Amino acid sequence: MFGAGAATADLGEIQGRIRAGRTEGHFYVALLGLRIYEPLALDRLVRKGLGYSTFTRFQRNTALTAGAIGQLIQIPTRTLTRRKAEGKFAPEESDRLVRAARVFGRTMELFEGDVAEARRWLGAPQPALGGRAPLELARTEVGAGEVESLVGRLEHGIPS
Repeated sequence: MFGAGAATADLGEIQGRIRAGRTEGHFYVALLGLRIYEPLALDRLVRKGLGYSTFTRFQRNTALTAGAIGQLIQIPTRTLTRRKAEGKFAPEESDRLVRAARVFGRTMELFEGDVAEARRWLGAPQPALGGRAPLELARTEVGAGEVESLVGRLEHGIPS
């Protein structure tokens, strides 16, 4: 499910923000290679459709395989191939990619910036999520909310 990844400037950005406690706004978009943290500016960008490079940056920064990310954001392989050729995603696909970054970023917060631990936890079945892996559950907005809620409870030491 996971590929090999190396440290990037994007990871340095998000890890620095997490370690400094500067996780306000949409800090997690650094996983997509973006530095647009303002909600309205990010909304405009998503509505235009994110460039395909955001997908490859997310893949490099998380070390998730393209297939795993495709499943997470509900884009079939053939569509992903088309998006690569077109150079950008549709707005609803862009929104799902931002959601994936948000879930991953929030999980990185839980693990104090450790991307490998975040990836491991997201891929492992969690009893508090009915035995489902967070990455599986995060395919929908409702599921992503449950994952983020669990992350919040774990951050505050509240038993799941």
